[in-house]
Amino acid sequence: MARILITSAIPYINGIKHLGNLVGSQLPADLYARYMRARGNEVMFICATDEHGTPAEIAAQKAGQPVAEYCAQMHQVQAEIARGFRLSFDHFGRSSSPQNYELTQHFAGKLADAGLIAEVSEKQMYSHADGRFLPDRYIEGTCPNCGYDSARGDQCDNCTKQLDPVDLINPHSTISGSTDLEMRETKHLYLRQSALKDDLEKWIDSKKDWPILTTSIAKKWLNDGEGLQDRGITRDLNWGVPVKRGDQDWPGMEGKVFYVWFDAPIEYIAATKEWADAHGRPDADWERWWRTDKGADDVTYVQFMGKDNVPFHTLSFPATIIGSGEPWKLVDYIKSFNYLNYDGGQFSTSRGRGVFMDQALEILPADYWRWWLLSHAPESSDSEFTWENFQTSVNKDLADVLGNFVSRITKFCRSKFGETVPEGGSYGPEEAALIDRLSTGLRAYEANMEAMEVRKAANELRALWAAGNEYLQAAAPWTVFKTDPDRAGAITRLSLNLIRFYAVISQPFIPDAAASMMAAMRTTDDSWPVDVAAALAALPAGHAFAVPEVTFRKISDEEREDWQTRFAGIRT
Repeated sequence: MARILITSAIPYINGIKHLGNLVGSQLPADLYARYMRARGNEVMFICATDEHGTPAEIAAQKAGQPVAEYCAQMHQVQAEIARGFRLSFDHFGRSSSPQNYELTQHFAGKLADAGLIAEVSEKQMYSHADGRFLPDRYIEGTCPNCGYDSARGDQCDNCTKQLDPVDLINPHSTISGSTDLEMRETKHLYLRQSALKDDLEKWIDSKKDWPILTTSIAKKWLNDGEGLQDRGITRDLNWGVPVKRGDQDWPGMEGKVFYVWFDAPIEYIAATKEWADAHGRPDADWERWWRTDKGADDVTYVQFMGKDNVPFHTLSFPATIIGSGEPWKLVDYIKSFNYLNYDGGQFSTSRGRGVFMDQALEILPADYWRWWLLSHAPESSDSEFTWENFQTSVNKDLADVLGNFVSRITKFCRSKFGETVPEGGSYGPEEAALIDRLSTGLRAYEANMEAMEVRKAANELRALWAAGNEYLQAAAPWTVFKTDPDRAGAITRLSLNLIRFYAVISQPFIPDAAASMMAAMRTTDDSWPVDVAAALAALPAGHAFAVPEVTFRKISDEEREDWQTRFAGIRT
């Protein structure tokens, strides 16, 4: 049994996330976690809300709430939506937790002791209209690299280039919209990433199996222009982790907080401690996942994220871990994703464009969305959500193939044999051929799931469903029954066992449908079908079953047209 630590990039607290956010991190992480559990491995799946920094302050201001109150409320909202999508986190934490305060300040102290933090006097944007220094994300303008007109002061979302506010063309305050900005002097702490460049490059070079998307972004940041730059890790904000050196005050840093991108990845560790604390477990229970001197040396750590988060997870967070000089677990594999676009444009949380997670669940159950998003995951390039494609995929894959198979065979069996698995004769060459086909397909499916090739895994799963459908169509027990009831019974017995087989292997993608299929087959045996022939004999003759409700219904043209119209505008 392997031990697998899985973290999903933690979503910002500023509102409900859209489907692009979901498929870029949390959903594929859940797919992998579910699969690894199904194969008998010990899994720790961690996520949290990212509650500090500019987005939280701006969102709270717009909502007319104190920022702490806003964050507490939105954490509950996001946690409930995550449950709605059946995201199987072991713990869904908060970066504003006492555990994260303590760990963030601990890391800062260790980095300072190692000489890896510098105090730098610098000039930052000050807004006369707002009467305050503006953190990077309070400033927007045109990217000097690609011309994107809504680049932020820390990074361009379009080309992923790291920026400083002074780099922006025509910058303005996102609070007031004012362009009356000037540079004023202030003092901040910088993580001396440049001192760790050789260590980071050697570490990245050792990861030969990482996706090209991950390594290309990391290498770009390491070597572009003047190479890896030192990074400011404090901000002039009220909301955040107060700047301390361990548990000691940091002279000259009064009233400042740590930069959100310093404390947010540390929350992965802190959230695991939150999990232990919430369950009354000793520190050893979370440390065995994170401290290589406490047992984490045999853990495989996998991170899931969108490409905009890659620089921080390949450089800044590892710099924090390595620079601390302590035996913390470094990530083994980073699965990164491109962007999912929406109907000819971009999804955008800040601009309210696209289908958001709460809206999606209001119109269809989670499995419909899970299947489409995962089977169209933006792995090798950006992908696009269109309502036509969504309708076609749901209707063909889920309703016509899997749903149709379950409905046809259970209803046929009830009409001819009753609601128990029939006796029938022995299996023949058609069944042997099907078992061979399923065995080969299942091994390919497993290989793709192990490799985190999400779309390829979905294709293999779809092919396994199709194999059963094609077998049933060709075997035609409804016709055979007229002349050879025993043969029809054998076909039916195998097909009913296929429902359980499909439920077990499909559970990582469509957990609700899998559970309903298992319930209909009246079994709790969810053991992985290592031996396909044995798996297809799990439900013996005489085993009772029920005809389930419609597994998946089709999306009508009228519904699709209504949703296209309803979600064409901007969400306010």
